[in-house]
Amino acid sequence: MARPILKTALCERLGIEYPILLAGMGSSGFATPPALVAAVSEAGGMGVLGGAGIPAEKLRQDIRAVRKLTRKPIGVDLLLPARLAEDAPPTRSAVREELKRKFPRHVAFVAELKRKYGLPDVVVENELVVAAHAEGGNKTPHEEQVDVIMAEDVQVFAAGLGDPSWVVPKARRRGMQVIGLVGNVRHAQRQVAAGVDIVVAQGYEGGGHTGKIANFPLLPQVVDAVSPVPVVAAGGIGDGRGVAAALSLGAVGAWIGTAFLVADECAIPEISKERIVNGRSEDFDICRVFSGKTMRGYRSEIVRAWEEADIEPLPMPYQKILMDDFCESAAAAGRWDLRSNPAGQIAGMLKRRQPAKEIFEQLVASTVATLERLKTTVTSG
Repeated sequence: MARPILKTALCERLGIEYPILLAGMGSSGFATPPALVAAVSEAGGMGVLGGAGIPAEKLRQDIRAVRKLTRKPIGVDLLLPARLAEDAPPTRSAVREELKRKFPRHVAFVAELKRKYGLPDVVVENELVVAAHAEGGNKTPHEEQVDVIMAEDVQVFAAGLGDPSWVVPKARRRGMQVIGLVGNVRHAQRQVAAGVDIVVAQGYEGGGHTGKIANFPLLPQVVDAVSPVPVVAAGGIGDGRGVAAALSLGAVGAWIGTAFLVADECAIPEISKERIVNGRSEDFDICRVFSGKTMRGYRSEIVRAWEEADIEPLPMPYQKILMDDFCESAAAAGRWDLRSNPAGQIAGMLKRRQPAKEIFEQLVASTVATLERLKTTVTSG
């Protein structure tokens, strides 16, 4: 059977067959492991590796693992927040010391949570922190990550948060496209000023770090504001109807995350996949509990515990490092249900787990079918 045809300007720009990109999700490599990234690229889209929280040499290993599975275009996504808590230290260990001094109530509350659930006191071993500068003139972990990306066979760099302007010249020299993720018009204009080639506009519905504006009002505003820079839609897209809607609003493609979290190749915990498959859209709320920034995910008992304690989460990186250590302790005890479970509202329509190839093929086929059906709804004269 002939493969369906679905092409936009994004396909030629990125050298891909279909205008569908795997969102570079998560941290520590669970959400977008090499097998999932490669599967999406092999299916005709672009797989994007989520590099947040992965030390530079591990990131290099992951990129090379993807390259053993596919020679097609791939991307890597990093979080580069532009604004952190003032004077935050540049290492995890230093942040922990400051947490004890400045925020003893928060530290005591998390310690009590560990005691309540019988968790060991485990911490994240790497010192990777989102920081603008490193001590002693050394490179920050993010600069080391970027160096790895520039040295490897990667076609797209995506900035999930923050200012990528310092990355753009490096990418230009490599012939690499730069994507900037945004949640409002002002940030979109800022990303274009920074030199990005493509803007991903993510609506409020999306999982993980997200903004305040839903996709239907966000997309056309961003498209109008940054034209002729191409815009890709993200948030609340789980089937071809969503892709077709994004195209009708002026986007040239879709950046899809949650729908691939239930792929067989995705390495998030089983409990997280089951929550997505069995959950309702309203089960996935926005809070600041796990990172200090607004992030949509499953409203677990840990989220409810913070709400009931009436303790305001700290800004990034303090809250993130505090809760990263809690999540590491939960993992050590096998309590994956207590960890962060980022996912978008589209979870409410995801009802089964499948190989990534099948998910991708269904996205393409249903997009084509939707666009064909729409043709029949318009008559003239």
